[in-house]
Amino acid sequence: KPSEPIMTGKTQTSNVTNKNDPKSINSRVFIGNLNTAIVKKGDIEAIFAKYGKIVGCSVHKGYAFVQYMSERHARAAVAGENARIIAGQPL
Repeated sequence: KPSEPIMTGKTQTSNVTNKNDPKSINSRVFIGNLNTAIVKKGDIEAIFAKYGKIVGCSVHKGYAFVQYMSERHARAAVAGENARIIAGQPL
């Protein structure tokens, strides 16, 4: 199995979500309790893209960050995905 999804006609999002820009911190979403053995960057982007343009996504062991263009998109993502079950674990 390929570890990265095939991105056709899509620009690859950055892995950078930790910019020290005070304006961007409110448009960043922390995703905790994530089964990163199963859930990959492409999966996270697919789930969270419906809330707005993702400019960055970083995946770590057990958690991830998604960086949106705007705080409004980040808030919508938190409201829409909080406690959703992904790979058997509630986010």
